[in-house]
Amino acid sequence: MSDNRSGGSAPTVLRMVLGKRLRHLREEAGISFEDAARAIEVTALTVRRMEKAEVGLRIPYVRELLHTYGVAPSEVDDFLSMAREANQPGWWYSYRDVLPEWFSAYVSLESEASVIRLYEPHYVPGLLQTHDYAAALMHVGFPNATKEDIDRRVALRLKRQDLLAKPEAPAVWAILDETVLRRPVGGPDVMRAQIDHLTEVLDMPKVRIQILRFTVGAHPGAFGPFHYFRFGFSELPDVVYTESLVGSVYVDQPADVVTYLEVLDRMSVQAAPVARTRSILGELRKEL
Repeated sequence: MSDNRSGGSAPTVLRMVLGKRLRHLREEAGISFEDAARAIEVTALTVRRMEKAEVGLRIPYVRELLHTYGVAPSEVDDFLSMAREANQPGWWYSYRDVLPEWFSAYVSLESEASVIRLYEPHYVPGLLQTHDYAAALMHVGFPNATKEDIDRRVALRLKRQDLLAKPEAPAVWAILDETVLRRPVGGPDVMRAQIDHLTEVLDMPKVRIQILRFTVGAHPGAFGPFHYFRFGFSELPDVVYTESLVGSVYVDQPADVVTYLEVLDRMSVQAAPVARTRSILGELRKEL
């Protein structure tokens, strides 16, 4: 479990993957941190940080490490090509003025996930928000922000939604508490438009939405929202994300992640079936 608040640039998922591959290659070659460090004339800490994706992958260092680990020349060029790509800042870097460091890691994970499952008890998830709904939330969350700042934050949120239209879009399975759809964010017109958008999103083949009705009563996810990510890279474990007002926690220990998955599975049984979502949204819209 890691607590991510500030300091350094959040790595792209590819940099995390390559860091883990470097560690695997070093261990497979039977080389210690100290010996690897001597090969590139740095400290053992630098090698550790490369493997943990805490620093960029300097190409001369990576080339020499691959040679030290006995990697075939034919594979070195491919690895270096991926390292150069991994060193490029993610698309979200241009929004760094409004993107907290502790959340930039989330955007990186979200952008590369193959599966995203989540439970939201308060608001519509960012990936499914309309412009006006997002803007209303930003005005509440950042009451002293300028109009330009709010516009930038909303633009970032909407830009994240581009991944849903990609051919390799992740499978998104959201469980929304009924409170989410009854809380009047931005007023009736904004909520009607938001519910209409959720109805349209249901037509996306990889998006599934379930609504947890009030009649369910107590349920295992009542402690707060959380998001689960699975990736197409064997090097990356499943990750669960939770946040507070000032930071975030990324859970990746298998036993802990399984606990969250079990809660999601239990809630998916308690929630209304996906086939009922469209009619429930229609019912709630009529009440606005």
